Amino acid sequence: MTATLLAGCLALATSCGADAAAGQGAASSGPATSVVATPVTTTPTTGPKGPEPVKPTGETINTHKVRWTKAKPIANGRKIALTWWSGVAPCTVLGRVKVKETPKQVTITLYEGTAPKAKNVSCIMIAIEKTTTVTLKSPLGKRKLVDGAKP
Repeated sequence: MTATLLAGCLALATSCGADAAAGQGAASSGPATSVVATPVTTTPTTGPKGPEPVKPTGETINTHKVRWTKAKPIANGRKIALTWWSGVAPCTVLGRVKVKETPKQVTITLYEGTAPKAKNVSCIMIAIEKTTTVTLKSPLGKRKLVDGAKP
């Protein structure tokens, strides 16, 4: 088994697409061995002190709505602390936050995208918990909080 695996690895390393068993006198229409990749499992990360605080950058490429996972009224309801899962900056940054207030509800929409300076940058694919705070025109009170990114 080890010799066959070694022969297959050598054949794979020296002649991509060549039949590893052909050198051993056996006829085959495909590779003699298969390559097995072990997936790397990662879990979303939160910083040592909680979600990473971010502020809107104002300008992004490929801007899209992002759902927030938590909204917590602070400062007597005058501000809302939002939390959501995102990617690594500068590939994924908070571009802007839209707040629409009515007498019955407050709709908050987060918009993320890629920073213009990251146009040709390679980024790792890892989830990071982020947070930002928005200020309301009037206290939240009994109004309902709505995620503007939800359909």
